[in-house]
Parts: sequence; C-alpha cells; structure tokens
Amino acid sequence: MAPRKKQVSDSNNSNPVSMADLARELGVSMTTISRALSDHHSIGPAMKQKVLKLAKKYNYQPNRLASALRKGKSQLLGIVVPYIEGRFFPSVVHGIETAASKAGYNVIICQSNEDVAQERRNLDILLSAQVAGILVSLSRTTLDYRHFDKVRSRGMPLVFFDRVVEGDNVNAVILDDQEGGYVSTRHLISQGCRRIAHLAGPQHLNIYKNRRQGYFDALREAGLPEDESLVMYFDMTQQEGVEGMRQLLASDNPPDGVFAAGDYSALGALQEAKRQGLRVPEDLAIAGFSNEAFTVITEPTLTTIDQRCEEMGQAAVRLLLEVIEADGRPFTPRQVALRPELLVRESSVRHLEEHASSASVATEKA
Repeated sequence: MAPRKKQVSDSNNSNPVSMADLARELGVSMTTISRALSDHHSIGPAMKQKVLKLAKKYNYQPNRLASALRKGKSQLLGIVVPYIEGRFFPSVVHGIETAASKAGYNVIICQSNEDVAQERRNLDILLSAQVAGILVSLSRTTLDYRHFDKVRSRGMPLVFFDRVVEGDNVNAVILDDQEGGYVSTRHLISQGCRRIAHLAGPQHLNIYKNRRQGYFDALREAGLPEDESLVMYFDMTQQEGVEGMRQLLASDNPPDGVFAAGDYSALGALQEAKRQGLRVPEDLAIAGFSNEAFTVITEPTLTTIDQRCEEMGQAAVRLLLEVIEADGRPFTPRQVALRPELLVRESSVRHLEEHASSASVATEKA
C-alpha cells in the first residue's frame, strides 16, 4: 500500500507554505511546481491548473530572493545612505523607489549611520543578496574608497549620488553644489552684505568642498576679500551653528551676512544671532542649504537652496539602469549634475535683488 501524501497545512498556520509542500501534496517534483508556476511550455495545461489551484488554496507566496540567488540575478536594487532622517535622504530614496518601481525593480535600503565600517558591511550584505546594482551616498567618515573596488571587481553596477567618490572614472548624480554656494553668496551680496561668513562642512566630502568654492567664487567676482578668518569648519549640526556664530560675533569685526553649508547650522546661527539681540536680516542676513522642512516655520523663515531631492533619486536610477543594461559591455562613466534652486525667504531679504540669479530663483512668502 502506497504511503499517504502529507497534506499541506492550512493558510492560518504560522508557517508559510513552501514549494516543497505543494510538490508533496501533488506527488510531483519541485521542478514541476516551479515550471508550472512560471507557465513553462514543458508542463501541460492540466498540471498547470492543478498547481495554480493548490497554490491559490494555500496562499502560496514564492520566495523571490531565493529564486534570485539560484539564478545569480534579481530585480532588486541596493541603496546605501548615511541616514534616513530630515528631508534630503528620505526624499531622494522616495525618488529612487518611484523610478525603480516603474522599471520593475524593488529596493533594499541600508544605512551606514555615518560610519565607514557599517558602509562596508552594507556593501557585503547587498553583494550577498545578488542585487542587480547598487546606489551609494558616502558616509561622513569615508576617507578611503578601496572597499568599492570589491564591488567593481564583481562586475556589480555602481552609481554614487550626492556624496560621491572624487574622479572621472565613476558614475554619479550630484547637485551642482558649487553653483549653489555661488548663488547663495551672490544673493547676500545683492542685499548689501560685504562681510559674509561661511559655516563650512568637512572638506573631504565633495558637497561641502564645492559649496565653499562657490562662496569664494562669488566673493571674488564682487571684488570682496576671501577672508579665511570668516570660514568656520564644522559637522553642520545645529549646536555647531550656535558655536560658530558665537565665535564670529565675538570678533572685532563681525560679519553682516552668513552662508551656511547646511540648514541645521544656519538654524543654530539664527538662534545665536537672535539671542545676542541682532535683527535678522537687518543686522545679519542668513542663508542655508538643503531646504529642510523647518526652514518655512523659523522666525524669520530661512533662505535656502533646494536640492531637487526626488529628481536626484530618479536620475540616479536611470543612470544605474543604463549601466545594468550595458551588461558588461564598455560603458563610459559619466556624471549628471542637477542645477540648484535658490529659495529666497525672510532671513536674507533687505531689498529686492537688482539682478536675477543665474540659477533657478524662487521667492517664497511665509
């Protein structure tokens, strides 16, 4: 007498039904089940119908990751970001997910938490998951880029965004941060500021180095001195904005304008200026960078640069898909640069600008 087949547990069971369970109940191989579910030509209509009926009965869900590992490829894109808070990175990731979904991909999101060691672990995880390609924005502590050589040696498509590896031999999507620093500083100059300080970020990161360069470009164009004593280097936190502003205002010749490379440091500068009794923008005009959500509710509202976050995410996916579709064929690395948008608000406006900015300019009311 033949042994009875083991019945698949019902869909209320906490253990999910597997392909092996379906194969046991029907008395066929897992290969038959797999081919029937994928509508393979080698499986007859009657068997396909039996498999589909049983799969529906038990709410069978295929393990797509396991399938990807067997095939050596997947419809997954890996993302490594420094953190997911504030406005910038969540908005970029939203843009990535939107573009990836339209192209038939899902995403795996990893955070480095500004730690290069965690960034390395993230890359190992994504390589093990056999993702189709990886998108990366560098951590603040990434000074050595050799861990990306491992990604390239595997032939894994790789695109950087925002914080990128320096050099021409990388695929990257960036904001034109130098232009952003330039138009912000030129705006402050147009408002009558002649001694403009800069709260600068870590200079090993391209975004902060380029914003600082744009600041100096605008000063030079206006015939104003490039005074390094007016440049303060910090990690762009709110508290460091407070400390930087405190030091600047304690000098014998304090600034009449501040361009901060990040909105949090600009917020700290605004708070300290008001604490010391200065009127903003009359005594001190302030401009930030990033268009964080709080910039429209500060008092006064904060002039800033919008980084076109979702567009950056979508552009990064488009570039990554181009690399994926090249499928190992020669692909000339390229960089895509988005133009910044200056959002002029109350913290910097002393009078109307006589000349429009060369970048996109928007004037917003509170």
